[in-house]
Amino acid sequence: MADDFQEKTEQPTPKKLDEARKKGDVAKSMEVNSAFSLLFGLLFLWAMSSLFFRQFTTLFYNVMNAGYLTEITQTSVRYYFVQGLIHFGSLVAIFMGGIMLIGIASSLVQVGFLFTLEPLKPKSDRLNPLKGFKKIIFSKRSLEELVKNTIKLVVILYVAYHAIKSYRNDFIPLMDQGAQQVLSFMLMAGLKISFKIGLIFLIVAAADYAFQKYQHTSNLKMTKQEVKDESKQTEGDPKIKSRIRSLQYKMARNRMMQAVPEADVVITNPTHYAVALQYDPEKNGAPRVVAKGQNHLALKIKEIAREHDVPIVEDPPLARALYQAVELEQEIPARFFQAVAEVLAYVYKLKNKALN
Repeated sequence: MADDFQEKTEQPTPKKLDEARKKGDVAKSMEVNSAFSLLFGLLFLWAMSSLFFRQFTTLFYNVMNAGYLTEITQTSVRYYFVQGLIHFGSLVAIFMGGIMLIGIASSLVQVGFLFTLEPLKPKSDRLNPLKGFKKIIFSKRSLEELVKNTIKLVVILYVAYHAIKSYRNDFIPLMDQGAQQVLSFMLMAGLKISFKIGLIFLIVAAADYAFQKYQHTSNLKMTKQEVKDESKQTEGDPKIKSRIRSLQYKMARNRMMQAVPEADVVITNPTHYAVALQYDPEKNGAPRVVAKGQNHLALKIKEIAREHDVPIVEDPPLARALYQAVELEQEIPARFFQAVAEVLAYVYKLKNKALN
């Protein structure tokens, strides 16, 4: 129960973030999608404006030119309707397809590829209309959205007003222009004004995305106890890990001690170091360290060596150097060949004397 009252001060762990992502809980701003869709949609309209205008005028002239000769029947109406669909349907389809691709791309930029059905799973609290009403009206999220949308609306209206105001001197000369010039002016002015609004949208979207990312991280913050519990789940209880390491060390030491009786010599620094070497010319190219230890472990190695009549040679510099430079079950480096060869020659000489 005490954990429920702990303050969530810790940043979410990678595991917490990954679990949230699998549930579809990611930092995402719909304003980014809207801004990119608006800007790229306007750029597309600007690039295709001449084609749109040409298609419209072609259809208009065809209808007007044939209007005096064509009888208004079901067949003729259907014909002109189909022609209109062919002329504009393809352009609208391309435009809408481009907007859809831009929306998908902006989502991928924000969250990467993510496919999950978790948000679609039914939950009991979603079926309660009272709770849903409270979330809509009284939640912090709703208040944030209200403030954000109000600010966005005020900024957009301000920009739109000044953009339209900048064209006020161009409206009167339009009275002497033809319909094509008026239509062209209105189209280009509308695109420019909309593009300015789109840039404001983009700035608002960037700020909103930063806020969504901050809010998402804040919502996923953890208590110190949650971090400890997760660490135990992913890495194991520190006490258990310590026990496992202790057992592994003990087993390794036992295997090492079992190898001491098979050694050819134990080189020691009288009290601090002991290194047991074994040399089998048929199996190894150089003597191999089969056991080594410091202090208490060194004394244990020497004790086992005496019990099994393994020669012990005191050579403090060589013992220290071998202990520090060579790991267990490794062959000694070439720089120790001469020193170790002298020790082994001495040991073999003692064994020969004992046999004789």
